[in-house]
Amino acid sequence: MRRLAFVIILSITASVGTWAVLHYTASKRQRLWGTDYSSTPGRTRTEAELWAEGIEKVKADRGEPVGAVEVPPELRHYSDTHWFLATQVAEIRKYNIQSSQDFIDLATMIQRGQMVALPAATEEYILYGVGNNADTDAFTRYLDGHSIGLYNDAQLREEYMRLETSQSKIESEIASLKHQVGSLKKRDRKKQAEFQKQISALEKELKSTQEDKALLDQFYRDADSRQRLFADYESLQTLAKDFRGRSYDIDDPSDRQAMKAGMLRSLRPEALKIMKELAAAYHQKFDRPLPVSSLVRPEQYQHALHNVNANAILIDTPPHSTGLAFDIDYRYMSPAEQSFLMSELARMKNEGRIEVLRERNANYHVFAFINGTRPSDELITASLDEAQASDSVKETHHASKKPEKAKRKEQRAKSGNSKAKGKPKAKRRR
Repeated sequence: MRRLAFVIILSITASVGTWAVLHYTASKRQRLWGTDYSSTPGRTRTEAELWAEGIEKVKADRGEPVGAVEVPPELRHYSDTHWFLATQVAEIRKYNIQSSQDFIDLATMIQRGQMVALPAATEEYILYGVGNNADTDAFTRYLDGHSIGLYNDAQLREEYMRLETSQSKIESEIASLKHQVGSLKKRDRKKQAEFQKQISALEKELKSTQEDKALLDQFYRDADSRQRLFADYESLQTLAKDFRGRSYDIDDPSDRQAMKAGMLRSLRPEALKIMKELAAAYHQKFDRPLPVSSLVRPEQYQHALHNVNANAILIDTPPHSTGLAFDIDYRYMSPAEQSFLMSELARMKNEGRIEVLRERNANYHVFAFINGTRPSDELITASLDEAQASDSVKETHHASKKPEKAKRKEQRAKSGNSKAKGKPKAKRRR
């Protein structure tokens, strides 16, 4: 009898444990996706389930050798490589299309219906990697190349107090260290060097704090500017309370990251129509969801992304910032899948509906024209200047990343003071 009771207790304990694990997993997925994960007979699959199933299908072994793929001319660069970008810039100029400078702009565009926020996965497509670089940082306005923090009135006062306290503390520490240096004997050089190193680090921190405060003054001391920033904060709060059926706390880092990722899953209706058409054709042919790797990217996010992806274009209005561009990831596709998709893209381009390029980083970059009509060659030619500027920006960006040793070597070479190492090379006879 006792043994039977023990077995029953064990069975109940195991059942409760299993329920707890399943309940925790369900809750976690619901927090991530904002969808109900309850097991109901006859229910449709949830977003999280579709995404998990889609990933398996996207990465599945095709069971066929990967060979060379013939790229149609429609998906290659023009003889003037700037023409591709200039075509997109021309369309943006033609319709004076608003771009999203930052997540605040994007939030406003979603609220107005200018952008459509998409689920992470459906039967026909999966947003693979979209929003992966979203961070936990506080939402900021991107103005004149500066990221300006967003606050309400109380939070602004707290931020000023924090900066003033921090500045006072650092100044006190610097003064204390300088006093200690002054009390050292001249021969105690090691201690002096250590203190000086600490002082230098604190002076850099102080400078950064002073710059943050000056930036805050620049944008919040002016009454009109302050009210606009307060309004931006309220607008963001409104969207956060109900974004795709989920509420977010924009003062919570994990919620901010999740909300940013969700906002990056947005497109303009014109581009969404093209994406859905491609996805439906691809899914019908191969029974796989179309892997879409990038949608809208605000300019602020684009600049941050450029640090890890040199293909993220830095111009006045990058195509992705308009919500008219999206990327398709073809790295796992078989030659047959790629050929089918490229033929569909080539057809759409020939119909004047899109601009497209097969990029080296395993993506097809697709840009949708507003009315399904390609801009005129005259307008494209007039836009070449901005397209060409992207090269100079890229070169400047990479030059700034050049190691100091390489810079010094380059300078010595220019001045004729380059030191040869090892055996001198034999002079080439003419």
